[in-house]
Parts: sequence; C-alpha cells; structure tokens
Amino acid sequence: MYAIVEINGQQFKAEAGKKLFVHHIQNAEAGATVEFEKVLLVDKDGNVTVGLPTVEGAKVVCEVVSPLVKGDKVLVFHKKRRKGYRKLNGHRQQFTELTIKEVVA
Repeated sequence: MYAIVEINGQQFKAEAGKKLFVHHIQNAEAGATVEFEKVLLVDKDGNVTVGLPTVEGAKVVCEVVSPLVKGDKVLVFHKKRRKGYRKLNGHRQQFTELTIKEVVA
C-alpha cells in the first residue's frame, strides 16, 4: 500500500517504513509525530483511489527523525566573457528527515 502525498508543495510517494527528505518544516522537533492530510492518490493492493483534488479521510503519519539536515552544496557561477566579471555563490538547502509510520486510507 502506498500513497502520493503533497508536503510543502512537493509530491512524494509514501510507503510505510520509507524515509523522506522534505523541505524544512518549521517548529518540527526530533521524535515528534506529523500528519499530512493532503493525499492525492492511494493504491491499496491494486485498488487505486484518485482524489478530487484529495482523498477524503486519508492521511500519512510520519515521525521526525532529524528536524534539520543540510543538503549538498550547490555552486552558482556567473561570468561575462572578456569583461573581467566573475561571481561565485554557494547554497545549501535545508531539509527535514521523516520516517513514514503508516498510511491511513
């Protein structure tokens, strides 16, 4: 059984026991339980239910493993040729690590 759930504007495939790295969730503490009710699709042993726009009564229950995980560094380099203009900027995205406990449908 799995579900497609929307978390912070992104869609994830949620199965029990799976780990997810989602965009940083404010006020999340390690060990806390978080529920997401914006379930778009549920597949229960081949029986697929598609929501309009969400599935009624369905939710995904997750546990916060780590509230703040930094992603890989991304370097942004700008250059204009023959002008002597170079600019280097770095960015590290912040994520929250979740473990899915169960999918309720």
